[in-house]
Amino acid sequence: MRITDDDGVLRLTFDRPDALNALTGETAAELADAIADATPEAHDAIVLTGAGEAFSAGGDLEMLSETPDSSQDAYENVTETFGRVVEAMLECRVPIVAKVNGDAIGAGLSLVALADIAYAAADATFSCAFVRVGLVPDTGGTVMLPHIVGLRAAKRLAFTGEFFDAERAADLDLVNEAIPAAELDDRVAETVERLADGPTATIGMMKQAMHENLGRSWDEALDYENLLQAQARTSDAHEEGVAAFLAGRDPAFE
Repeated sequence: MRITDDDGVLRLTFDRPDALNALTGETAAELADAIADATPEAHDAIVLTGAGEAFSAGGDLEMLSETPDSSQDAYENVTETFGRVVEAMLECRVPIVAKVNGDAIGAGLSLVALADIAYAAADATFSCAFVRVGLVPDTGGTVMLPHIVGLRAAKRLAFTGEFFDAERAADLDLVNEAIPAAELDDRVAETVERLADGPTATIGMMKQAMHENLGRSWDEALDYENLLQAQARTSDAHEEGVAAFLAGRDPAFE
């Protein structure tokens, strides 16, 4: 991976363009570590993208061709690599923006589903392709994809492994927008700037509440929401937001 950290924006780029940014266990571990280290105090946003023509073609087939000694070995391997990526992305308090510059296949599609905001180049292609190699969707594919696109749509995408374009990805809410490739950088930069102008810690609390509440009952979810709102009500960001509103000016969040 190519990692740059500048002006509060952590940019994570899959950097195997000759292999269409296929993901190895090492890449997954590196990605998980980088995201886990991000904090609202140091970062306003994380941008995840790929070098070259693809976002990510998914798990590296050479790696997948190596049969584990046992199911336990396979379980430990996926848990310590791609499983760690899911945990890091769901728990990260910094908003993650996926800049889908090209094809997002298999685990690449799962990463797009895990991102908080996603924009795709109009010529990008998507597929939940695990079924094509006899695998169950991983990297959170069975967790986040149904929540985003709906259970019936997720089943079709997973069961068939069909390929679809960025416009359909937008219709399914897998990405927020499909954008002409030439405009993708500007659209992501605009969103990152808006996030940087916002109260990052509060946005992190919003993300935490939404993710923590995915599997909770209504009463538990609302209680947790109220707990975080109580924390937000006593924050510097809330004080500044109210003061700015009353003064008729834009807030200056840290």
